[in-house]
Amino acid sequence: MTQDPQLAHPQPPFPKQQQAPSGRTEEMQPTPDHGEHSYKGSGRLAGKAAIITGGDSGIGRAVAIAFAREGADVLISYLEQHEDARETARWVEQAGRRVELIAGDIADQGHCRGIVERALQAFGRLDILVNNAAMQRTHQALEEISAEEWDHTFRINIYAIFYLCQAAVPHMPPGSAIVNTTSINAKTPSPQLLAYATTKGAIANFTAGLAQLIAGRGIRVNCVAPGPIWTPLIPSTMPVEKVANFGKDTPLGRAGQPAELAPAYVLLASGEASYITGALLPVTGGRPML
Repeated sequence: MTQDPQLAHPQPPFPKQQQAPSGRTEEMQPTPDHGEHSYKGSGRLAGKAAIITGGDSGIGRAVAIAFAREGADVLISYLEQHEDARETARWVEQAGRRVELIAGDIADQGHCRGIVERALQAFGRLDILVNNAAMQRTHQALEEISAEEWDHTFRINIYAIFYLCQAAVPHMPPGSAIVNTTSINAKTPSPQLLAYATTKGAIANFTAGLAQLIAGRGIRVNCVAPGPIWTPLIPSTMPVEKVANFGKDTPLGRAGQPAELAPAYVLLASGEASYITGALLPVTGGRPML
């Protein structure tokens, strides 16, 4: 049955809420939809092994659930939200796939190397790398952004992608795929998210360049550009009023749900996208990225 996309998920205003960074899924109102009860797999990633950073919640959890139901084993990298990570792992195991959890700070190059080594030890192979983890903070003035915060945002959002790709690519066979998470902010930056938006532009550029650099190895590199998506990052990094009306200014009039992102990652990770590399796929609720 077809459904009006404006009405497919909760519409703002949402209850007023705020959390400490980096937020917890169970405290959000409404609860995000990660596809737990809706995503149906069809074996499109059968036998594959994937790394997903930021896989404990939000987009990462939705992608982990979808990948598992498509037949992939999944390593979930996350910072410190152990309860959220265990919940994601439960859904992967329920799909009959193997799952590994590894906590730690991907700003550290050594930890990134450890993530790749752990995946190879656990699964014996690595076919998909999803660079999804990110941090953001909201500021009203340039002077509010410390040099330390600026540096850490870049280390989490873009340095870690470089570290992980550099560690993973030598072990990825032809036919493998890297999928990065950029943002609509890469093209239309929010001034209140200056550091975050700047890194997202860098991710889009890195994706396009790396795709050309490693095409000869038979590895594809693409990125997904989400619009406003209802994840723990929102109530933990944005003012209360902005959270309450999050996504209202999109043409569809609402925030997207993590479950609505997962099919884009599945496509780009699967063989169906064999001629797609260096691309940016917007999932923005109608906000144009031209």
